[in-house]
Amino acid sequence: MYCTNCGWQNDDQARFCQRCGAALQATSQEPGLPQSIATAPMQYAGFWRRFGAALIDGIIISIISIALYYICVLIGLSVAEDEDWGWTVGFWAWWILSLLSSWIYYAAMESSSKQATPGKMSLGIVVTDLEGRRISLDKATRRYLSKIISAIILYIGFILIGFTEKKQGLHDMIAQCLVVVKR
Repeated sequence: MYCTNCGWQNDDQARFCQRCGAALQATSQEPGLPQSIATAPMQYAGFWRRFGAALIDGIIISIISIALYYICVLIGLSVAEDEDWGWTVGFWAWWILSLLSSWIYYAAMESSSKQATPGKMSLGIVVTDLEGRRISLDKATRRYLSKIISAIILYIGFILIGFTEKKQGLHDMIAQCLVVVKR
C-alpha cells in the first residue's frame, strides 16, 4: 500500500505511514500521486503554464551551468601546463557535466515522488503516465531525450502542446506521458 501523502510503500495491513505518519487508506494508486488525481478526471496543463515552469527550470539550470563552468575552467587551468589547453579541457568538462546535470535534474525529479521539477511544482503541475501514475526513471529519461527532437524541429514539438487534446508535446507523445494540474 502506498501513502497518498508521501508516496512511501507500506505494509498492506498498516494503518499509518511508516515514513510520514499519515493515515493510510486501501488504494491501488501509485506512489506520490495525490488521491484527487487518482479519482478525479485529469486537468491537462496548458501551454502557458508549462512555458512558465520551463522558464523557472531554465533559470535554475542556467545558474547550475554557470557555476559548473567556472569550476571546470578553474580546474582546467590549474591542471594544464598550457593556458589554451586548460581552457579547452575546462570547456569540454563543463559541456559534459552540464548535459549530465540537466538530464539528472529533469529525469530524477519527474520520476520522484514529487513528479515534478521545481518549476512545475511552483505552478502546481506534475508529470504522469497515460493512466495518471508516477513515471519511471527510464520513461523520464525518454521524455528528456525526446525534448531534443521537439527542439530540433524548430520547437514545433513544444508548440504542439497548445493544439493537442491532452496538451501533449511531441516529447510527451514519444514517452507516453501527460502533464496535469495537481489537485
